Amino acid sequence: MRHSLMRGAVASIAIAATALAMAACTPSADQDNGKLVAFGPQGDNGTLKENSFTQEVEKKFDIDFDWQTTTYDGSVAGEKRQVSLASGDYPDAYFLVPWVDAFSRSEILKYGQQGVLLPLEDLIDEYAPTLKERFEEKPDWKESVTAPDGHIYAITQWSECYHCSFPSKLWMNTTWLEKLGLEQPTTTEELRTVLRAFKNDDPNGNGVQDEVPLSGSATQPIVNYLMNAFAYAPVAGPSSPPPMVMDDGEVQLAAASDEWRAGLAYINSLASEGLLDTAAFTQNGDGLKALGDNSGTEILGSAVDLHPYDFVTPESPDGRDRNYDAVAPVAGPDGTQLATWRSPVNPVGIFAVTNKSTEDERIKAIKVIDYLVTDEGDKRGAMGPEGEAWVPAEEGDVALDPELEPSFKPLTYDETSNAAWRSMAQYWDSLEYRNSQVVPEDVYSPDGYERRLLIASKEYEPYLPDESILFPAERLWPDADTSAELADLQTNIANYVTQAQAEFVTGQRDINDDGAWQAYLDDLDGLGLAQFLQMEQDLYDALK
Repeated sequence: MRHSLMRGAVASIAIAATALAMAACTPSADQDNGKLVAFGPQGDNGTLKENSFTQEVEKKFDIDFDWQTTTYDGSVAGEKRQVSLASGDYPDAYFLVPWVDAFSRSEILKYGQQGVLLPLEDLIDEYAPTLKERFEEKPDWKESVTAPDGHIYAITQWSECYHCSFPSKLWMNTTWLEKLGLEQPTTTEELRTVLRAFKNDDPNGNGVQDEVPLSGSATQPIVNYLMNAFAYAPVAGPSSPPPMVMDDGEVQLAAASDEWRAGLAYINSLASEGLLDTAAFTQNGDGLKALGDNSGTEILGSAVDLHPYDFVTPESPDGRDRNYDAVAPVAGPDGTQLATWRSPVNPVGIFAVTNKSTEDERIKAIKVIDYLVTDEGDKRGAMGPEGEAWVPAEEGDVALDPELEPSFKPLTYDETSNAAWRSMAQYWDSLEYRNSQVVPEDVYSPDGYERRLLIASKEYEPYLPDESILFPAERLWPDADTSAELADLQTNIANYVTQAQAEFVTGQRDINDDGAWQAYLDDLDGLGLAQFLQMEQDLYDALK
């Protein structure tokens, strides 16, 4: 299985802007030392310098990397990158990971127009034929990397990971359902009935009411799955925009609608009965994993998450990792039944070259990216060496999508190995390429996990929202003159919505009190919601 942005510290802004302006004009003399100074995250399984894939790339493209490294902790990585830019001590090139830290669209425009990040389109045309071909194959990808001024200042990631397209899935303990003589729920009230049984009827058989019927984590909001029975809930998370939707071409905040309120009222009713673990609004993934891996007795009935290995360890001694199956979206009182969808376009920039680089270094760097978007380069860079991380398909093998010709078979990979860039090498992941991998048919084994996720995700595909509802955040570019203001509005509104909905669910605010709901709406107005929506509307209208 593949491993799938945190904003930098505000403190970096305090560094004098003149330092950046000066740095944007002149590369430092001591940096042009014949090495490609590269900034990237480094794990605890060895250094990037000693990484065997790094060494292969150096030999293949005649590069001598000089790494400026950070960690996979998003807050630390983001602060280090932003401080380096503000101080002028930045590298020749950035190789980043989208879920750790990357360039936002506002940053791409800012640094591109200041001359810090250099245009890449001419380099791509001349030295990156495969990348150019991929852009032609997936025009949405090329559109996503092209700034309003026509330049490409950073490369983003294209990932058609099928199961990732439905991030908010409900995974339920099927063993408990069978023990209690219950079926998977299909409506919100059937879900309530199942969760009550999980809480009260001792499905783990230890004679103690210690079961947690439903939980989740703050990083993959539990609200999304449940809300989709009342109103469409877009992708959400710590660094996501507030939940916005389109209504007949108008940008709207879904979290200000009557339907959203009704969804919160339902979720609050689950929490008030003790059927929903309210720690789901504050705990991180480790907290959720502690429930799934609870020592001795199995206590977790269900969880909202991208995939079950997030909350239960593969090959658990008691086999509990095999107990969880996905529940298709449930229908709400009025029949609403939707699934949160994630675009294959990731709008953040993960590769860029700066004005500190020489022409030769830029050419070599773009050739590396061109290699990484080949099937060979992706397997070697993101997975590892042939024979160690994967092998070619053999006669009789079956692809993840049985209708496709199988191409390669992933092997169980030693996570301590320092033989691949892993997530730092993932730029290209088409549906056809991904689904051509050979996956065993035992879906409950770790090797068959991708097939388990594909089958689960097929349960969600029929409930994709109509495209007219989807707010195309991944296609919008901020206006350079207002991007900072827009970013502040987005952050403040998103944080407030997240905080307030947790308070409504947990009872700190009364969701059934018209006055409390109106106060929430008034607070949104005070945060500049009308201005924010108009700015987003202007950006959306510019697409036409």
